[in-house]
Amino acid sequence: MQILIKIIISLIVIVAATSIGKRQPSAAGLIGVMPLTGALVLVWVYLENKGDPQTMQDFAKGALWGILPSILFFLVAFVCFKKHLPLPIVLIASFGVWLGAAIVHQWILK
Repeated sequence: MQILIKIIISLIVIVAATSIGKRQPSAAGLIGVMPLTGALVLVWVYLENKGDPQTMQDFAKGALWGILPSILFFLVAFVCFKKHLPLPIVLIASFGVWLGAAIVHQWILK
């Protein structure tokens, strides 16, 4: 049941963001990266780990430093769209840069 609740809440956020994106793309972008997602995951991790302080601290540290790969993802996407590249290329380039940064992220945090 808990997984179903997670899926439903996640779908509501995604559907809301894409619906808003039809009229206000920049607002949808803000919703897509807002701390709501992080807060939802924070709640799930807290509940599943009975509020273990070390787990919560590790999660918060990973999320904080994880912002950098996400910034790179959107920076690459922005530059690619500015160059009028097709969506598949934008996604490949953005995810490639994000993956490289995420690998470095995990290496640094270990």
